[in-house]
Amino acid sequence: MSSREGGKKKPLKTPKKEAKEMDEQDLAHKQKQKDLQKALEAAKQKAAKKAGKKGGK
Repeated sequence: MSSREGGKKKPLKTPKKEAKEMDEQDLAHKQKQKDLQKALEAAKQKAAKKAGKKGGK
């Protein structure tokens, strides 16, 4: 006997997350993380440029 419940079932809806309020420490930490990410990207690009110029010994 086969049932008629085949196929993909819809997932249950999850409640929306509340926007949590950030204090000054959270904002400062978030800004610091952004700055570090930008610095890392710049360092990667600079290293990639230098690596291409060396040629190879």
